[in-house]
Amino acid sequence: MSGKDRPTPTQEPSFVELFTPKLVTVLREGYHLTDLRADAISGLTVAIVALPLSMAIAIASGTTPDRGLFTAIVGGFIISLLGGSRFQIGGPAGAFIVLVAAAVTQIGIDGLLLATMIAGAILIGAGLLRLGTYIKFIPYPVTVGFTAGIAVIVFASQIKDLLGLTLAHEPAELLPKLEALAGAMGTLNWAAIAVAIFSIGTITGLRKYLPRWPGMLIAVVAASLLATQLHLPVATIASKFGGIPRTLPMPAIPPISLEKLQQALPFALSFALLGAIESLLSAVVADGMTGRRHRSNSELVAQGIANIASAMFGGICATGTIARTATNVRAGAKGPISGILHSVFLLLLMLIAAPLAGYIPLAALAGVLTVVAWNMTEKPAFAALLRNRGDAVVLLATFLLTTFRDLTTGIVVGFSIAALLFINRMAKSAEVQTGQKNTIDDMADTDRDRGDYDSALASDPDILVYRISGALFFGAAASVSTVLDRIGDHHRALIIDLSAVEILDSTAANAVAGVTRNAGRRAVAVFITGASPTVRHELFTHGVRPPLADFRTSIADAVVDARTKMAVLDNPAEL
Repeated sequence: MSGKDRPTPTQEPSFVELFTPKLVTVLREGYHLTDLRADAISGLTVAIVALPLSMAIAIASGTTPDRGLFTAIVGGFIISLLGGSRFQIGGPAGAFIVLVAAAVTQIGIDGLLLATMIAGAILIGAGLLRLGTYIKFIPYPVTVGFTAGIAVIVFASQIKDLLGLTLAHEPAELLPKLEALAGAMGTLNWAAIAVAIFSIGTITGLRKYLPRWPGMLIAVVAASLLATQLHLPVATIASKFGGIPRTLPMPAIPPISLEKLQQALPFALSFALLGAIESLLSAVVADGMTGRRHRSNSELVAQGIANIASAMFGGICATGTIARTATNVRAGAKGPISGILHSVFLLLLMLIAAPLAGYIPLAALAGVLTVVAWNMTEKPAFAALLRNRGDAVVLLATFLLTTFRDLTTGIVVGFSIAALLFINRMAKSAEVQTGQKNTIDDMADTDRDRGDYDSALASDPDILVYRISGALFFGAAASVSTVLDRIGDHHRALIIDLSAVEILDSTAANAVAGVTRNAGRRAVAVFITGASPTVRHELFTHGVRPPLADFRTSIADAVVDARTKMAVLDNPAEL
């Protein structure tokens, strides 16, 4: 791995290093003709995959197919030009279908474009504030859950075209949609069903036997030829949308007003959240495949600029796409120029093949998205997570809320449940030991042993020694405080050993302060041993300091000083 991809452990990357596009890094390292040739081949490969997929995603999102191409061309170009990943391929993503379709229905195309631009500004701000680092804290069951939920909704959105149904109005919500589709079953179009089955079969067959061939493009082209030559009565891009333009539109800013901003803001927040998650997950996948390391905050800034530019050219939300990025890596890409060339090739294909795109059956594109939805579900991961009760709760909550409510609610609730479960696990990891090894979970018959201190140090009946280990934070503070408050009147000194505590927050520090105050009222001397500088600072901040408590290096030192103090109190004449 290049040293420019990863700062040395003792060196904090500078602002410039954090936001330097990977294109600059690649060019500095030396870029040769052989690299350009490899990037050209991989860029063309990805463009062939992206051509039908971009149109299919745009149609499924409730817009026209050309907007998907505009997104892949403009957004994809900027993501590769300015992004923090060597191999990221940007464009419209299946994960956005649900949100974009809802935005089109509720606030129209102009509102969608405005929301996309606002989302871009939010992503730029998030990157500049270095929030990209925190996206990795989203739990795995949450990502699997919302991805599977999106896959279900994407498939449901394609049933109409898969079956060639005639439907006056198709609701956005899943259950009303299924009811409406069931009511339209009398309008089945067997020709459309045959085209869809042919497309799905071609894609899956080529993927199995000829995996290097562009199965999606071949399936769409073959289905178009089949429908045209046999004069099949199926809906096409031309019959529904009138074809696609052969040039990019002039950039423009959608109408802006206070009312439109208020309507667009909720969608913008959702676009930004999903865009950040999707793009950084894609970058992480590329890192895992190549051994490289992306710059998350630089990637967010690039994603933001790409979304603003995409909306100005009439495109929809752009983000890093996992499947196309993985295809780029497998095709032998050497750097971001592959992604740039992917956008250039898409533009050339649009200029050349735009008239032919009108012959593409909608059922064929629906077949493409059906395969995409099937691949999105991450079935082995879903099944594995169901085997763990805690992970299963997070997974199913996220999945069901995403499917039947909305994506944002699914992510927020899933993350919240995962956080609560993590806090519970961390709280249970905290342990308090005395000479009898009492733990904070002794009432639950939990007996964890993290290594005992010398029991001889706790043999004095006047001295009570507690050793705390694990993370001492708000989740464990109440339990630890309950144990420490068991100070009988027959004890004259309390020693709290924190040598095994690496984390102590303000709630826990306040709990320890309460214990020391309680001990002081009983004339019990308190010693705290083994506290690290960070832990000691937090305790000092909350008033745990002499004369309330004395700090010592070890339990042995504290025992000696406690006995000395007790001896002085017992024999004041010896002072």
